Amino acid sequence: MVQHVEQNLQLMTKRAVKAENSATKLKQENALLQVQLNNYKTENEALRSGQLASLAVVKRNADMALQNLLTVLTTSRSSIKQLVSGAESLQLVADLLKSIDRISEVSEDGQ
Repeated sequence: MVQHVEQNLQLMTKRAVKAENSATKLKQENALLQVQLNNYKTENEALRSGQLASLAVVKRNADMALQNLLTVLTTSRSSIKQLVSGAESLQLVADLLKSIDRISEVSEDGQ
């Protein structure tokens, strides 16, 4: 039983690490998209001040930024759900390990 719990703990730890890595990757991608968004905002301001002639370029860039942000948002939600699930599983394993300790203490008292 302890071996089974240890295997579950290892599996949950791997899932949590994978989810954390995904979250880190998504944070980096989000930071890159934020930079792109700021660049698009700057370009938009330049268009408004008359430095660029085409409003279509701004619209295309804004649409692209929006699509990128929506993609990151969707992927982030999935990774966060996985991370929360892994954390809940680890909590369950921790609770099981605590229960094993209690059972062991009761057995020792009963001898």
